[in-house]
Amino acid sequence: MADEETGPAETARILIVDDEPFNLDVLEEELEFLGHASIRAENGRVALARLEEEAFDLVLLDVMMPALDGHAVLERMKADARWRHIPVIMISALTEIRTVVRCIESGAEDYLPKPFEPVLLAARIRACLDRKRFHDREMAHLAAIEVERKRADELLHAILPVPAVAELMATGRIEPRLFDDVAVLFIDLVGFTAWCHGRAPEEIVSEIHHLAEAFEVTAARHGLENIKTIGDAFMATANLLQPNADPIWAAVLCARDMAAAARAGAVGWRVRAGVHVGPVVGGIVGRTKFTFDLWGDTVNTAARVAGTAGAGSLHLSEEACRRLGERCLVVSKGEFPLKGKGECAIYGYALDEPLDVAALAPAP
Repeated sequence: MADEETGPAETARILIVDDEPFNLDVLEEELEFLGHASIRAENGRVALARLEEEAFDLVLLDVMMPALDGHAVLERMKADARWRHIPVIMISALTEIRTVVRCIESGAEDYLPKPFEPVLLAARIRACLDRKRFHDREMAHLAAIEVERKRADELLHAILPVPAVAELMATGRIEPRLFDDVAVLFIDLVGFTAWCHGRAPEEIVSEIHHLAEAFEVTAARHGLENIKTIGDAFMATANLLQPNADPIWAAVLCARDMAAAARAGAVGWRVRAGVHVGPVVGGIVGRTKFTFDLWGDTVNTAARVAGTAGAGSLHLSEEACRRLGERCLVVSKGEFPLKGKGECAIYGYALDEPLDVAALAPAP
C-alpha cells in the first residue's frame, strides 16, 4: 500500500498504453506502489480492444505509437458514450506546446512529458481519479433522481387523468375550470357491504383492486376518464379532459362493459349505475396527498340517479335519456325524489340483457 501522502483512498484499474516495454514496466511499478491495478496495452489497437473487454478508471496514453497513435485512441474514446467519461492522461517525450494543446482540446484530462516525475505522476493520477469518482457519484445521484421522477410520474398517472398529468407537468399546476356537457357515470357493486362481513381484509382489498383495474381499463377503452373510486363505487366521466362528441353513448357502453366485467369475476358481482350530463367544476385539491375531483349539481345528480337503480340496471336522468335517443331500449321508471331537486323522471336500461349488435350502433 502507498503511504498517506501519495497513496489513493481507493484502488483504481488503470490502462497503460505505450509501445515501449521499458516504459510499461516503469509505469506498472509506479502504479503498484500507489496501490492501483494496471493493465498493459502495447499499441492503440490493443488499447481499444482492452476498453471493449474491461472497465477502467483511468488511461495513461502514449502519444507516438505505430498503427494507431494516442491522438486517434483519444478521439475514439471521446466519441464513444461508453468511454468518454474515462479520464485520460497523455504521456509523451514530445514537449511542443501545440501537442499539449491538441491533446487537451481533444478531451485529455492532463499531460505529462517523458521522462516523468513520479511525484507529479502520482498527484495527477490522484486528481483525475478524484474528479472521476465525483462524476460517478453525480451520475449515480442523477440516476436515482430519474428513478424517483419516473416513480412520481407513475403515481401521478395513478391518481390523475392523463390530460391532467400533461397539464400539471407542462405548467406546474392544473387550473380549476368549468367544464360543459360532461357525462358523469357512477357504478357500484350490489351487496358489497354484506359480502365483506366476516371476510379477511386482504380478500376484500384484493377483490376491490381487481375490479378497479378492470373498470379502469374499460373506461379507457371507451374514452372515459377515471376520476376516483369511493369504497365500492366507481366514478368516471366522458367529455371532461378528453373531447367526446357523444359522451352519453360512451358512458352507456362503458357501463355495460363494466357490468360484464363484474359478472365475469369469481364473485359474479351485479352492479347498478347512473348517468347524468351537464356542467361540472374540476380541479386539484390537497397539498401533499392531492387528488383531481369534480363538484357541482351534475355530479350530485348522477350519484343520486345511480342510487335509484336496482341490480343489473343503469338509470339515466331525463336529459341523459333525451341525448341517448333510440340507440338502445330505455324504459321509463317513473319519478323518483332526488335530494335538492324534487321529483325527477328516471329512465332505465337493463345492463344484464344482451342486445343485438345493430342496436349498439351510434345514431346517424
